[in-house]
Amino acid sequence: MARPTTKTDLIIATSEQFDKLWKLVDSMTDEQQNAIFSFEDRDRNVRDVLVHLYEWHQLLLNWTNANRKGEQKPFLPEPYNWKTYPQMNVEIWKKHQNTPLPDAKKMLKESHSQVMKLIEAFSNDELFGKDSFSWTGGSTLGAYCVSATSSHYNWAMKKIKKHIKSYQ
Repeated sequence: MARPTTKTDLIIATSEQFDKLWKLVDSMTDEQQNAIFSFEDRDRNVRDVLVHLYEWHQLLLNWTNANRKGEQKPFLPEPYNWKTYPQMNVEIWKKHQNTPLPDAKKMLKESHSQVMKLIEAFSNDELFGKDSFSWTGGSTLGAYCVSATSSHYNWAMKKIKKHIKSYQ
């Protein structure tokens, strides 16, 4: 699937990829969903992958809402930047080690819904116009949305499929 460049394509891709992600998770047994991934990685189980997606939704929501209110806020929280965000991902992983899988599922479904409402609130030009918002820098709001949704859902499905394959 091509990277979305319009609001319509973003909504379709995000919805389709989210549905595919849940179909994949729902196709797994409880044992598979709770098993530790056999490959060495930061995200070691389905819960870790789901809370990672949830936290990136929170980054998008908090950043967008703050900047819409006139609060100058970077996408990544201090002290992180685009060179050090892998360390932030490790902190996300640590933060959620006691989050139960059912909670992770609920949190992600709710945050996905919030992100979809956020996307709906913007016009196509606001999402994909290069100079729509000064706070998006050289990118577009839509590009951030794609990264936090459909592209990230693809990443999650690849990890989960690798787990399913190695589990069998």
